[in-house]
Amino acid sequence: MKRVKTKLPWILVAAALAGLLVYGFWPEPVHVETARVLRGPVQVTVNDDGETRIREKYVVSAPVGGKLLRVQLEAGDRVARGETELARIEPGDPALLDARTQAESQARLRAAEAALERARTLVKHAEEAAELAEHDFQRAKSLLPQRAISKSEYDTLEHQYRISAADVRSANFGVNVAQFELEQAQAAAARYVAAENGDNPASFQLISPIDGNVLRVIQEDASVVAPGAAILELGDPRDLEIQIDVLSNDAVNVRPGQKVLIEHWGGEQPLQAIVRTVEPSAFLKISALGVEEKRVYVIADFIDPWSERQTLGDGFRIEARIVVESTDEQGLKAPAGALFRDGDQWHAYRVVAGRAERCVVETGPSNGEETTILNGLSEHDTVIMHPTSSVQDGIRVVFDQ
Repeated sequence: MKRVKTKLPWILVAAALAGLLVYGFWPEPVHVETARVLRGPVQVTVNDDGETRIREKYVVSAPVGGKLLRVQLEAGDRVARGETELARIEPGDPALLDARTQAESQARLRAAEAALERARTLVKHAEEAAELAEHDFQRAKSLLPQRAISKSEYDTLEHQYRISAADVRSANFGVNVAQFELEQAQAAAARYVAAENGDNPASFQLISPIDGNVLRVIQEDASVVAPGAAILELGDPRDLEIQIDVLSNDAVNVRPGQKVLIEHWGGEQPLQAIVRTVEPSAFLKISALGVEEKRVYVIADFIDPWSERQTLGDGFRIEARIVVESTDEQGLKAPAGALFRDGDQWHAYRVVAGRAERCVVETGPSNGEETTILNGLSEHDTVIMHPTSSVQDGIRVVFDQ
């Protein structure tokens, strides 16, 4: 008994040392960053820079030769169709009016008449197409709640309706311009007739053919101009479209009707647009790193009204995200940083009872930030972000809630 009492302190000391050794070599919990698996759509986008541009521009040229008086208008001034005087041309030195000049004047007049007739025909065609597109779209709006058509079919019909409405506006613009060209040709022909008869022709007024703004004053100072000399450029800043140049290998996934998110344009909220067309021809562009790239222009129309983007003008830079694919709103998604590849499979670490548990994950579409989860994880699972080599299956982890 005495011998046992003598050994007891040494036994306690040995047990304490063993406990210290176990505690010292026991792996400490790894501090990790985590995220949750949630439900929601994953939008796969093509991201690139672009710029705004006025859909229809018009360069006002001198229909007759003469002395152009100084242009009083400046860039940004508002002009009204049929009211605002853009410029005035005084008669120049009398020129010999031969048979060739007379024939050219009459030819321009006939060409202007034909252009006006063609423009009116295009308006009728555009209005008929717009009426049909509106009927189809209204029918689709009534069928969508009943699930008689798919969301994709509805989006296509909505896109066709918007495009047809834009075509009508463009056709009407063409009629206004053709009417203006005809009036200018008639006035020029009358001026030549007056000169032939020995009369002194009056000064020639250039009146605005459209409602819009002066974009650029090409010839501001007083000078002698020849027929066809450009004087002003006009356009309507309210009628903007977006031109986005994307890589050709990205452009193959872009389709008319896809949604476009406009960011970093200067406003507080992003704007929305819709792809109208993808140009069929690519062009060569040198990147900032000196790499030759084949790029394609994607043209999109704004969805937001002009009142929400009044500060945007012609040629303004924007950043665009074209949504080329969007998954189900009820599908699972996880941060892309929580997934890693091992062999030919994707894996993730989820936290279960304070420990890391490695699992095989089946993934779907990804946009680089979020990835669709098809199998392997459940809603509200906590996954470890950017797992390092210190994270192993079964190890204890610590994270901020």
